[in-house]
Amino acid sequence: MRPKEAVEAPALPLRLEDVKRRAAESIEASSERLGALSREIWSRPELAYEEREAHAALTRFFAGCGPSWSVQPRYKLETAFRADWQWDGAASAAQGPREPEPAAPLRLGFLCEYDALPGLGHACGHNLIAEVGAAAALGLKGALEALRQPPAGLLPRAPAVQITVLGTPAEEDGGGKIDLIEAGAFDGLDVVFMAHPSQEDAAYLPDVAEHDVTVKYYGKASHAAAYPWEGVNALDAAVLAYNNLSVLRQQMKPTWRVHGIIKNGGVKPNIIPSYAELEFYLRAPSLRELSVLTEKAENCFKSAALATGCDVELKGGAHDYYNVLPNKSLEKTYIENGKKLGMEFISDDNLNGLSGSTDFGNVTFVVPGIHPYFYIGSEALNHTEQYTTAAGSEEAQFYALRTAKALAMTALDVIFKPDLLEKIREDFRMVKLKEEGNLNTPEHGKGSALGIGAACASR
Repeated sequence: MRPKEAVEAPALPLRLEDVKRRAAESIEASSERLGALSREIWSRPELAYEEREAHAALTRFFAGCGPSWSVQPRYKLETAFRADWQWDGAASAAQGPREPEPAAPLRLGFLCEYDALPGLGHACGHNLIAEVGAAAALGLKGALEALRQPPAGLLPRAPAVQITVLGTPAEEDGGGKIDLIEAGAFDGLDVVFMAHPSQEDAAYLPDVAEHDVTVKYYGKASHAAAYPWEGVNALDAAVLAYNNLSVLRQQMKPTWRVHGIIKNGGVKPNIIPSYAELEFYLRAPSLRELSVLTEKAENCFKSAALATGCDVELKGGAHDYYNVLPNKSLEKTYIENGKKLGMEFISDDNLNGLSGSTDFGNVTFVVPGIHPYFYIGSEALNHTEQYTTAAGSEEAQFYALRTAKALAMTALDVIFKPDLLEKIREDFRMVKLKEEGNLNTPEHGKGSALGIGAACASR
């Protein structure tokens, strides 16, 4: 050995925990860019299907991450996008060189939302959802890149991996994910990840199925003082329908929700209203229960028309939102990783209210996925002005990035633990089979066995 020649240190075993740490470090290294992305989306709120500036910001962000990302703007929808990164897989040096494998790569999807609420801006924190999705994808990429030439270690042989980031517009109104499902955007994905801001950390909340309906009553105008008997009052029909639903509430299950507004009730007090319009959201824990609730509500609307002599038109929304299917294996893994980062998860005993609805529910019927909720440093409630402020705060950044780390770490478990991936797939098959079986079972008015989630969140 020549004088002063350095002795090369032997390679240390590489464990999965080391790879997870690299994912977290990669997210921290991009924290300034991620924070700037979130603030840009937050400062320019846009409504469903109109998120052009958010779309531009996100596609610029991934284009700026280097040529290894393939970015497709306006992916199947004007304000949707897709960004892909491919990893060919790696074996440890102890295992020898990787042999060519014909199998398709493991495809992991990370979802971004970025639409805002009318009059409130980002009062549901979708700027943070976009940031978390982007950050988790970058963290996973950083961890896998470090394994291109790994040292001798304890990691099992890993499959090739494709990271797909999907920008999914219009969660608050319309259901952009459902549009993308129908367009084939989720075809081939193995597992999908996203996270939603809330008031606590929860791996799963039972986001419920939702159907929205617009009710239009057509009557006949007349002078309200001179000859009101010549008129047919559409506003009376709307008021009766509203009251019919109020009376129905006594017979509603505790897990059902009906809420709506009168959007049009006439033009002037001395004219019998010839037209009235209502908009209602109907929610239930499952699609089966939602169909029962929908039938009851429609009877309320139709009976009001019959009583007043009006004609009625019922028009459902473009898409029903499905309930989010749980995946116990994914949730357990996410909780394990989150706790390592200091998350304190709400217990099942403390779940004390109903959650909202999200088009991610429809996603869970076509691909296994996880939709956890995360604390952002504020007790403010979603869909309030206070939550808008909290979603744009510097304090929220710590919690958003922590959540992204937990998602990236969970994705690494999926990659390097084949048994876990099979459990995730089996959970998906069994829960979906049970849900589809329930759809074919008549409802007999028995209480729902579904759990009750903490108050938050989405639509």
